[in-house]
Amino acid sequence: MTAPLEGSHNSRSQDSHGSPAALAEPVERVGRGWTVSLSLANGAIWVGWYGPLQILLASQAKDFAPGSGMSKEAMLAWVTGAGAMVSLAANPFFGALSDRTTGRWGRRTPWIVAGAAGGALSLLLLAGAGGVWTMALGWCLVQLTLNAAFAAVTAAVPDRVPRLQRGSVGGWLGAAQILGVVGGTGLATVVGGIGAGYAACAVFTVVGVLPYVLKYPDLRLPVSDRPPWSWRSFLAGFWLSPRRYPDLGWAWLTRFLINLSNALVLLYLLYYLRDRLHYDDPDQGVLILTAVNGLTLLATVVVGGVWSDRLGRRKPFVIWSGILMAVATAGLAVWQTWPGAIVAAAVLGIGFGVFTSVDFALMTDVLPKAGDRGKDLGVINVANALPQVAAPALAAPIVTYLGGYRVLYLVAAVVGLAGAVLVGRIRSVD
Repeated sequence: MTAPLEGSHNSRSQDSHGSPAALAEPVERVGRGWTVSLSLANGAIWVGWYGPLQILLASQAKDFAPGSGMSKEAMLAWVTGAGAMVSLAANPFFGALSDRTTGRWGRRTPWIVAGAAGGALSLLLLAGAGGVWTMALGWCLVQLTLNAAFAAVTAAVPDRVPRLQRGSVGGWLGAAQILGVVGGTGLATVVGGIGAGYAACAVFTVVGVLPYVLKYPDLRLPVSDRPPWSWRSFLAGFWLSPRRYPDLGWAWLTRFLINLSNALVLLYLLYYLRDRLHYDDPDQGVLILTAVNGLTLLATVVVGGVWSDRLGRRKPFVIWSGILMAVATAGLAVWQTWPGAIVAAAVLGIGFGVFTSVDFALMTDVLPKAGDRGKDLGVINVANALPQVAAPALAAPIVTYLGGYRVLYLVAAVVGLAGAVLVGRIRSVD
């Protein structure tokens, strides 16, 4: 049994079967303070990601594109795609390292601190970027460092939260995620200038993780329980065979497709408002749509997770939330007006709120081994990062050559609907 979460922990505490607390299946419910502090840390990481992704990188691409031989769309796609490639490797890599960490501060906390600090410094490097190459380098460093922190934050949930509380905790983490998206977009918009926007996001990223790392000691892994080191076994561990773990494979594919649909919607949102809807202030328009989406998401993200915990069921919530998101995305294709964009943002928020909390709980339910939680969640989180690589590769030719934004959003709707349907293939979760 794990020790109570509001106090200190003995690094060698064990459950009734002799397993160290760090590797035991948690049974004691976490307290409200722990959940709020971890959620704040999660939100701070998303501020560091989405201030740039929603506003700052697009603004820099617009400034750097003239004379570069690249359009602003192509430059933004190239930079975000390069960063996403770094994210693909960084999240599982740092998750695996945190699984093996045996220091006095526990397995996860050192990586949360180092990742947040490195992310802040990388954001400041981006603030001083003078061209596309320094812009790309800065963004890749942001992805590298913040993914170290994110891998550790997400792994703390299966470490500490019992199964039938993970939907509600996932809901609070999801609420913090969307508040981080809104907060990052707001900071990037209102502080005045690209450099000031990056600086504001950097400060918030560091400050936001402090309550969790200072107040809540992490569970320590005894050195005797760390597996022997081998490069071959370490690298081989990143392959989770869909044949051996089919439910994990279907859960991963579901998350990938729905996140790809969402990424296709968000990538060119600023340009969609400017070039297709001819909205007067597209920067402000992105902030308004993000806020509308955030409000409806917040209305459903915690409720969906709690409801799923009480019913002990996950799949119906994922299926119907995915269908709702596909309908909203198709609406962007057929109703290309500012009111249509607001309605779509609101409906997408409702669907994504339920999906965010319940899908996170579903993922933790299909993890194969307690000793590899960080690494396995990192592999699962590739389904969040890979769409950032795939979305630019799909979106740029569609917008430029294959029918524009109408076709782009129809493709996004079909992709999201496929993700919603395939969750039914998972067998081990009700």
